[in-house]
Amino acid sequence: MTLEPRVLICGSMAFDMICVFPGRFGEHIVPGATHKINVSFLVENMRREFGGCAGNIAYSLKMLGGAPVICATVGDDGNEYRERMAGFGIALDALTHVPGTLTANCHITTDLDDNQITSFHAGAMFQSQRIDVTNVDNIALGIVAPDGRDGMFRHARGFAAKKVPFIFDPGQAMPAFSGDEIVELIGMADYLSVNDYEAEMIAQKTGRSIESFAPALKALIVTLGAQGSRVYTQGKIVDVPVVPAATLVDPTGCGDAFRAGLLYGIAHQWSVEKACKLGSLLGSIKISERGGQNHRFTPDEIRTRFTEVWREAW
Repeated sequence: MTLEPRVLICGSMAFDMICVFPGRFGEHIVPGATHKINVSFLVENMRREFGGCAGNIAYSLKMLGGAPVICATVGDDGNEYRERMAGFGIALDALTHVPGTLTANCHITTDLDDNQITSFHAGAMFQSQRIDVTNVDNIALGIVAPDGRDGMFRHARGFAAKKVPFIFDPGQAMPAFSGDEIVELIGMADYLSVNDYEAEMIAQKTGRSIESFAPALKALIVTLGAQGSRVYTQGKIVDVPVVPAATLVDPTGCGDAFRAGLLYGIAHQWSVEKACKLGSLLGSIKISERGGQNHRFTPDEIRTRFTEVWREAW
């Protein structure tokens, strides 16, 4: 029996509290009085979701039959999340408890016009630099996904020092880095994965086009939302179309599902184009469910679906 290649997933673990306000924020805010704003919104629907990039990516990668290993920090309230991941059989070699902190929390309230008011408490996430990835054994591939700034740097340097290939995925952590720091982080990575907006941010911060980074990487992947993704690899540019979803319910976590497919493919020596096809399929499945970890499939189901959609052998 061939052992699955272990993939170390560095990123955030978070609880998402999502509320729906059955009205419009603008109707409760007095124009000209925002300097002394004091409002309360009565919400009718509320749900608590398990989230964070590391948790979401590991969840989908495990369902594919992969072997994710979580590298993240949780606080004093993190036992429930730890037990959830362990229940799926996800390795927790580098999941670290930071005493005296709370697990990262995001509170989102959305109104009828899809306006959002969000509060984010980083908590234990800003202590992720406590983890040394070089102490985690038998890792074939890694990813540095959005997390605490210092942790992302330490993990990237650890992968580079141990010569473990990894994907750099700056995501929403992008504003924490200067242009020079982004260049340094990309320079350590084997793969760069960003969406089109993040690609523009990198260009603005570094003064370089996103394409200029491609020759030094095994692959540059730019996701384009409903237009699919674009892969720059080995001097070529390949466009991978999106897989149409059965229903469009919630985009939360779609990027993480895509990256789970990307990691699975790379870990199994697929072409990056084929790996992106798997990522596109996973994103289309995830968007039909609310939250980042409520979609379901088995390895056999996804293999069958992949072959049906792409007319290509698994």
